[in-house]
Amino acid sequence: MRQTEISRKTKETDIKLSLCLEGGDISIDTGIGFFDHMLNSFATHAGFGLELKVKGDLYVDEHHTVEDTGIVLGKAFSQILKDKSSIDRFGSFYVPMDEALAFASVDISGRPFLVFDAEFPQEMCGQYNCAMTVEFMRALAYNAGITLHIKSLYGDNSHHITEAIYKAVAHALRLAVKENTSNKPLSTKGVL
Repeated sequence: MRQTEISRKTKETDIKLSLCLEGGDISIDTGIGFFDHMLNSFATHAGFGLELKVKGDLYVDEHHTVEDTGIVLGKAFSQILKDKSSIDRFGSFYVPMDEALAFASVDISGRPFLVFDAEFPQEMCGQYNCAMTVEFMRALAYNAGITLHIKSLYGDNSHHITEAIYKAVAHALRLAVKENTSNKPLSTKGVL
């Protein structure tokens, strides 16, 4: 089973995470209802088991909670995938959500990079500032060591745009972490 558990405690957040790429229970509690909804959608659509408990300084705002969750989830992917052998490495996916359409493409390369192209007509979804979406994705990409491209092609509703993004990233990762029988990294260099 490709799985790991991580705990990370700072002066701003206390996070406990369990991730299994082969599936399992999903239990999310970050203290931000809409963020919980996005992470639940992410785990469900990726087919991952994800148990996550976050206590953050929400009296300040949601930034530390969202970004630190991305850091810990990224570190979990990095730990599980290690040398990146025996995986398909690449994944791309479009997700429509009513009037919104989002695209994500991932390369599990060991070279962290994020391209994020999305605008949100409404600033807030519940207690979640949509500007935190790029912060979460940046923290995830850089700590997982992946190249991640995200584009919202269009949409009028920030809830739909954000959810389409999280689901597109989930499906792209599901494809990229799929196991194969190569027993080596998918690279002409022989190593990633």
